[in-house]
Amino acid sequence: MLVLYLLSLNMIIKSKSISKDNENGLYLVSTPIGNLKDITFRAIEVLKKSSYILCEDTRVSKNLLDKYDIKSKLISNHKFNETKNLSKIIELLKSGEIVSLISDAGTPSISDPGAILVNECIKKNIKIIPIPGPSAVSTAVSISGFSEKFFFYGFLPDKKQNLLNELKKLSQFNNSLVFFISPKKINKIIPDLKNNFMGRKIVFCREISKLYEEFVRKDIDDLKPFIKEPKGELTVVISEKKIDKNSSQELSESDKSIINKMIDIFSVKEITNFINQNRDISKKEIYNYCLKLKNEK
Repeated sequence: MLVLYLLSLNMIIKSKSISKDNENGLYLVSTPIGNLKDITFRAIEVLKKSSYILCEDTRVSKNLLDKYDIKSKLISNHKFNETKNLSKIIELLKSGEIVSLISDAGTPSISDPGAILVNECIKKNIKIIPIPGPSAVSTAVSISGFSEKFFFYGFLPDKKQNLLNELKKLSQFNNSLVFFISPKKINKIIPDLKNNFMGRKIVFCREISKLYEEFVRKDIDDLKPFIKEPKGELTVVISEKKIDKNSSQELSESDKSIINKMIDIFSVKEITNFINQNRDISKKEIYNYCLKLKNEK
């Protein structure tokens, strides 16, 4: 009897997990970041059941879909047409179709098209189902050897002044940093990385999971331009900032402004811990400033 009970329970669990992937709605399906074998069974099943698959570049996606004999209809959906496509896709979802969104590589809507559609589905109360899978970000952090506490930025700005402003802000973070850089831009950015992240380490991850996968580890102070332009998009990880326990920064006007906004909402201890985790400022200085504000109110 016990064996029959366990078998029936297993069948119920399986049927529930399968039926969920039969529901109409928008499926965010993660696809391989390089090696086409790096795809989950569930992702393949969902893509085969989909009426439509939204993809950045139909030519790139077709390689993956052909390999797994996926015949679903493709709709080109990239940053230049995703707004134009929006009403059409929403109508398909409202009519009960199963629609999957994929990117050329990795998880859609993260540094890829998709956020506009996801937000519209949230507004229209349309079900969104994530299908997790490969990620260049988590893969790069896992092999970096740096702190597992990290901040992911995405693609750095193209315009020089915007780039410099963002790198200056990022340099204030104590945690590891992750961002994407085009191979055509890397040599132009290297001097700016050296200026903003002195004393830290860096890993350039290239062609992750592909035949010519490469991880280049350097001290940022010793960085030199690549002699030959690397092929493929680079996932870059910068190590956490080394904090000198014997010295710390002073509270800036920006820090004080943040504390002023937090003081009526959070406790002094919570504010102190929050600021201390993100800035090289002693807890004592933060705590004393919070107390001063409390006394003035």
